[in-house]
Amino acid sequence: MDTEQEPGRNEQESPYEEGKRAGAHPLVVVLGMIGGLWLLIVIFMPDPKHKPTAVPPSVQGTVADDPDAAPVMFQIKDTILEINAVSISVPPQATESQVAGLLKRFRQARLANQLSTLLPATTPGHTLGENAIADIYIFSDPQFARADVVRVLARGAHAPGDLYPQAVPFETAMEQVRGHYRIDLNDTGNPDQASIGFADESGVHSASYRRLF
Repeated sequence: MDTEQEPGRNEQESPYEEGKRAGAHPLVVVLGMIGGLWLLIVIFMPDPKHKPTAVPPSVQGTVADDPDAAPVMFQIKDTILEINAVSISVPPQATESQVAGLLKRFRQARLANQLSTLLPATTPGHTLGENAIADIYIFSDPQFARADVVRVLARGAHAPGDLYPQAVPFETAMEQVRGHYRIDLNDTGNPDQASIGFADESGVHSASYRRLF
């Protein structure tokens, strides 16, 4: 027997109606996605106030050239052939720019094969030259430009103190270095290294340390 369907029943049971949109309005969806992305950014992005601090320019930067800085006078104090080192002194009033200029002057002389006209030989008779390997230490206080102090610096911060007699503690000697120039012509990729102040191979460095080249 045919039964009469109740009017309006299909319209109540079916979620779809002719002429009506199924689901949420697209604008609502887009706004919801934007709001969700914004919330994720707020939660997971680091606060700019807590970004890692960069290495201070005092350590990683270079010393600016001062075109008005007069060339500084220097005096050779000692030559230590067993460690290929030379110690020199400059006046206490020498500026950082003047010390930097002196180190660059040594480098220019080295590149022109004329460093031996300024400094004593550290590798006499070497096939690569009289200063094929050299550590040049610049001091202002002559009492620290001695061979025994330079040996302390050459051994580095982590040399066992009970094996080597120390004229002064490494930390004290390190702070007295005005400039340092390391030459190693066997290292063709990086034969020259120079700095204001001093740093040993482990990275321990003086308060005034600035890398020049």
